[in-house]
Amino acid sequence: MTSRKLFLLFFISILSSCGNKKEQELILRENALLEREKQFQDKEAEYDKLLKFKDSLLSVSKFKDTVSQTKEWPDGLRIKWNSKMICRESNCSNYVIGDQRSEVWEFISDSVGMYTNVLSNNEIKRVFTGQYLENKIVLDSAKETSAKNKIKVSVVLDDIKKNIIKGTQTITGQDNCTAKFSVELTPSNKK
Repeated sequence: MTSRKLFLLFFISILSSCGNKKEQELILRENALLEREKQFQDKEAEYDKLLKFKDSLLSVSKFKDTVSQTKEWPDGLRIKWNSKMICRESNCSNYVIGDQRSEVWEFISDSVGMYTNVLSNNEIKRVFTGQYLENKIVLDSAKETSAKNKIKVSVVLDDIKKNIIKGTQTITGQDNCTAKFSVELTPSNKK
């Protein structure tokens, strides 16, 4: 019996060591899995930082574009320009596709800002505030209130050459109707 007890004791210790071995393997696997999860979280955090960095670079780039705008019109613009405008698109009752308009535009700057005067019969019809960006001119009028209607006019001139400037003028009228005109400016012979 003693040998039997000894054998039984030996067999139980082997079984218990196998159980401990499996338990230890399981613990090692869990620890490895936890380590991989931590590495994944670290990579995810690094990826999020890179995305934020990219976004900050894009916002700096956009800020640069607005900072790079000049404070006065280039010399080549500071003359009078004849405008030819043709209505290309409209859902307003007082603007019809094909309507043509001719005015004189004058780009001026002062200590307050950059402006464009629109003249008709030598009288100022409209004043735009302006920005000259790298490759385009952006003009906006404040909402105009007259006895007839309220309108907002914006212009983007994005085809700028020495003797011709082209772009689009958008008029937003009451009831949010819009009319779009093609704009073509050429230097005026009058100074």
